[in-house]
Amino acid sequence: MSERNTVLRSLHDVGLAAWFGGSLMGAVGLNGAAKAQGAGWEEGARIASSGWALWAPVGAAAIGVHLVGSSGLLAANAARIITQQGVAASTLAKTVLTGAALGATVYARVLGKKIELASSGDPQDAEKAERVPVEAGQAERHLSYAQWAVPALTCGLIILNALHGEEQRPAQQLHGMLRRARTLAPYVVRSHHWHPAHFTH
Repeated sequence: MSERNTVLRSLHDVGLAAWFGGSLMGAVGLNGAAKAQGAGWEEGARIASSGWALWAPVGAAAIGVHLVGSSGLLAANAARIITQQGVAASTLAKTVLTGAALGATVYARVLGKKIELASSGDPQDAEKAERVPVEAGQAERHLSYAQWAVPALTCGLIILNALHGEEQRPAQQLHGMLRRARTLAPYVVRSHHWHPAHFTH
């Protein structure tokens, strides 16, 4: 009942693993080390900003790889989404969670850039920091939440991915299709009793 989509699954899973793992490592390890090793706020912020800047292109690539795999799997499983009870709901939840994780990631990067510029000793960076419409202290507070929101949301995606894997078991597919058929049965019976003669004049 299932087809192999090894490449798409690999892109989906590897990208998500890097997205989750990188964000968690950054929130726990990099930020913690920067606070411990920095002599003051500015030095700690520079250490953390430097690490996040190095990770940013890798993280962006991981997200892109995940989205390619996710989109491919969505297309490959379009029939199951329609015919198997429960798959559409979990797919919608996964789509919403992916959007939230993307939003949190972008927001965290914007805040991180503000802190990077504000903590720099370069006068030109200080001028650039003024153009970002958020105060440095507020950016740091918001960033502390956003950087924890990313691993939390991507962890939710991993859990939903596990649910999707269970839904693809042959027994689960058969059960879900039967449930969907029972749900649609009243509408099928109703349409079967409809006859064009009822509308003739």
